Amino acid sequence: MDARGTEAPGGRALRDAAENLFQELQEHFQALTATLNLRMEEMGNRIEDLQKNVSDLMVQAGIENSIKQQMLKT
Repeated sequence: MDARGTEAPGGRALRDAAENLFQELQEHFQALTATLNLRMEEMGNRIEDLQKNVSDLMVQAGIENSIKQQMLKT
C-alpha cells in the first residue's frame, strides 16, 4: 500500500491545484526568460551600432587621427 492510499479528503485536489500552479509558474518563467534574452540581444546590437556610429563620427571629425598622434608623442 502506498502513501497516496491514505490521503486526507481533498488532498488530491490540493495536490492537483499545486501542480497546476507550479506548471503555470514554470510557463510564465520560461516566457519571461525568452523575452529577457531577446531584449538583451537587442540591447547588445544597439550598443554595437552606437559604437560604430561614434567611431564613424570620430573619423569624420578627424579626432581619431589626433588621438593616435598624441599617443605616439608620449
